Amino acid sequence: MSDASYAIAADELRQFIEQYEHLEAEKKDITEQQKEVMSEAKARGYDTKVMKKLIAMRKRDKDDIAEEEAILEMYKAALGMG
Repeated sequence: MSDASYAIAADELRQFIEQYEHLEAEKKDITEQQKEVMSEAKARGYDTKVMKKLIAMRKRDKDDIAEEEAILEMYKAALGMG
């Protein structure tokens, strides 16, 4: 590898690493903002555990949720919980 191609590869590598580090910093900032939102919701009396479940459900396909809920109800009935 020539010195010129090494320098180009090193510059490109540095760019990838710096870009990744920048994204890591953004991710940390976003995580902090999410914590602040949940802290505010909790301070106002909301159950953040339930809120996180709702957020996870909203990401999922409605058919998958319906199937899971149907199975859950069937299992609860089998155990005398429903």
